[in-house]
Amino acid sequence: MQQGQGFALETAAADAGTLRRVAIDPVSRVEGHGKVTLLLDENDQVQQVRLHIVEFRGFEKFIQGRPYWEVPVMVQRLCGICPVSHHLAAAKALDHVVGAGRLTASAEKLRRLMHYGQILQSHALHFFHLSSPDLLFGFASEAGRRNIVGVAAAYPEIARQGVLLRKFGQEVIRLTAGKRVHGTGAIPGGVNRALSREERDGLLADVGQIVGWGRDAVQLVKRLHAADPALYDVFGAFRSHMLSLVGAGGELDFYDGQLRVRDADGGILVDAFDVANYHQLIREEVKAWSYMKFPFLAALGPQQGWYKVGPLARVQNCDRITTPLAEAERREFIDYGQGKPIHAPLAYHWARMIELLHAAETIAELLPDDDLSGSELTTRGERGREGIGVIEAPRGTLIHHYQVDDDDLVSSCNLIVSTTHNNQPMNEAIRRVARRYLDGRQLTEGLLNHIEVAIRAFDPCLSCATHALGKMPLQLELRDAAGTLLGRLSSAS
Repeated sequence: MQQGQGFALETAAADAGTLRRVAIDPVSRVEGHGKVTLLLDENDQVQQVRLHIVEFRGFEKFIQGRPYWEVPVMVQRLCGICPVSHHLAAAKALDHVVGAGRLTASAEKLRRLMHYGQILQSHALHFFHLSSPDLLFGFASEAGRRNIVGVAAAYPEIARQGVLLRKFGQEVIRLTAGKRVHGTGAIPGGVNRALSREERDGLLADVGQIVGWGRDAVQLVKRLHAADPALYDVFGAFRSHMLSLVGAGGELDFYDGQLRVRDADGGILVDAFDVANYHQLIREEVKAWSYMKFPFLAALGPQQGWYKVGPLARVQNCDRITTPLAEAERREFIDYGQGKPIHAPLAYHWARMIELLHAAETIAELLPDDDLSGSELTTRGERGREGIGVIEAPRGTLIHHYQVDDDDLVSSCNLIVSTTHNNQPMNEAIRRVARRYLDGRQLTEGLLNHIEVAIRAFDPCLSCATHALGKMPLQLELRDAAGTLLGRLSSAS
């Protein structure tokens, strides 16, 4: 996870020397490694902006030939921030291989509890640790202050709540998965552990406070929006389709459901689409300048069919949220759009905190259930050779697809992670921000941070979208079209 500030400017002769290239390398305060390049002409106008994923992810290949029961533990090594998402998506896919058409009540509720703990801790990490410094201090504020330490100094109660919200989510994961990071709780066909009454009581003692802090987090985001609606409603805004899972009754559901797609005006394009046929709905485009693919709706093609996923899509795609406090906040969010979908990237934070509140409420509802302490944890049926598992990870829709041969070895794997779905939307957002804020004449760290703010709004997990290796250079230079050095910035990661 990149926390430090690092920028590099590279100059390149392009289009007969008429363009220069500015690179933000690496993008900071996101999970994983990536960079942004901008091409400016002689008049300092932005001609091109791209988010590059510069390292290669090979998980689809190197799990081939491994026993299928190893996969839920292996694939979560994609990421240390959202391993539970991959752990559960793989387990759900491989349920079909062991013939577990329906899990036991205990297994499903334990998996849900694990997953909602993951949503809670990941949303808290992203908002309070990675994004709140920009929102509280300003995008162009002092770089050394824009971190969780700076937030703790200026807003100690906000920082405290953020840290403890995440801690509680991690404790839920520890008890259900065995470890806070890279646990082993979910297995094909169910789970391998239940909660004791004492463990449940320990979580119940704190969950009321967690729900209260979740409400506080939503109020904080709403205050930020109200303080500067011109910024929050416009910054990096673009229109697009939205995709997510919804439950059988159209409700928000992170763990299971069917796919729904809305268009940019809010109309439903696709509904109740079986996740087992995802490959008929979604295609992936490859571009030479990034290791991350570009998904799109097959029926609309790559130019018109791209879409956004994640909290902003989910909160607007569902018909309702099943917990009362989060549902009241969702209705207020929808009303804010005055009958139209909200597309501004900074609104992701508002939607994200509504989801955090919903996760806290759901955990509070699950903990008294004695099925969490049940003894029937696994089920099996007729052996299969293929499985597809789809869940809503913190960052959006996550798809795991496996084929298994007669020797129980994985023969094929396809993963479409949340950040991959958001690849084109992130590129659109930074293009809008660059053309609005970057003048190309006087380069400052704060100016370029506007572009990173737009990327952070999506909470990208670049380590999920690619395999991160090595280190990025952290030096920035600005040269004009003639090659004259205009300025240089450098800092340590």
